[in-house]
Amino acid sequence: MDAAFGLAVRMHAGYIAQLLLHHGADSGRSGPEDLIPLSAAVDSGSPALFEALLDHKIRGRYPDSELREARDLARRWHETGVEAELRRRTGSRDAVVRTQVPDDEYSSVDECTLGGMTVWDGHGAILTDVEELLGVRTSFEELMDRALTIADQNHPTWSGVTLLLAGRRDQAIWTAAATLRTHPDPSRRLFGAEVLRVTHLLDDSDEDAFAGPALDMFTDWSAEETDFAVLTEVLVALGEHNDPRAEVALLPHAGHPDARVRRAVAQGLKALSSPPAFSGDARTALLRLMTDPDPVVRKTACRVVAEGRDHDPVFADAMAAALDDSNRLVQLAAVYGLALHHDERCVEAARLLGPPQRGSVEEEGFLEAAWRYEWRRDGR
Repeated sequence: MDAAFGLAVRMHAGYIAQLLLHHGADSGRSGPEDLIPLSAAVDSGSPALFEALLDHKIRGRYPDSELREARDLARRWHETGVEAELRRRTGSRDAVVRTQVPDDEYSSVDECTLGGMTVWDGHGAILTDVEELLGVRTSFEELMDRALTIADQNHPTWSGVTLLLAGRRDQAIWTAAATLRTHPDPSRRLFGAEVLRVTHLLDDSDEDAFAGPALDMFTDWSAEETDFAVLTEVLVALGEHNDPRAEVALLPHAGHPDARVRRAVAQGLKALSSPPAFSGDARTALLRLMTDPDPVVRKTACRVVAEGRDHDPVFADAMAAALDDSNRLVQLAAVYGLALHHDERCVEAARLLGPPQRGSVEEEGFLEAAWRYEWRRDGR
């Protein structure tokens, strides 16, 4: 595994290198010939590759001077733009070919190819990482502008910036993000909403200073937001509060025309299921969402019901009905829910669905609940 890490780095396969690190590879066993210069990682445009090279066991191999050179190179790529820099380096005037590819488990980048040269467009995320390593405290405005050059929540530049700002847990940053609520540009409202949401999410202090302001902010915001993507983020934020006011703000959107919004409603009701039973309005909404036209919404609602403490037979019957769903993951979520509700119908349903698809952790988890129920039932 250690040798595979070095090979992944040399092949510029940052995603694979990170997976190997997560599964026990020891980067410290890599010799100089196994690694590449930081400048090569920056040129690749892969934040995952850059982070793999700065794993804690080998970070000390790179002096601050090399980090500063990497910062300057990443800034040049980011400020010039990938297409313009590719044209400068290759001299080609052909069209740049763009393909979206995963950079790590959670984010994607654009792979850009021109004149025989291929790079990824994650230089903004690399710049953010190396600035942090050098102790540079970049301003809110500059970091926001950096994220908005991509304006994609799944891009590592956006996610890296929002996590960095939220992690500062600074009142001035909170105020700057809150001000964006009324900005005419929805991408800026989305950015502000995510910074606010993650600031509260990361606040693990005893006083939880951002909880009250966040709930007040998102409750009011949910009633007035018109952009579907921003509204989704706001509702996700509300769903992270275990407070009756959050449920009141979520429920009016259960019939929203956008599936992302309805999924946020379903998922948000999960946080409010710690009492023994859902409220009557929440129960009605979840039963409706379990038959939603969108399969992701149906699966989400079914899982929320499955993991809730409300074991009313109406939910078991609704999950049993979902065993006939046209979508396999919805069927599996229903099996999972029936197992957690100690309902015999999960056993035969799991048998009919067969083994989990290879490599699907989600399917394995759903079916394992049914197997565990059967073992308990049979006293194995």
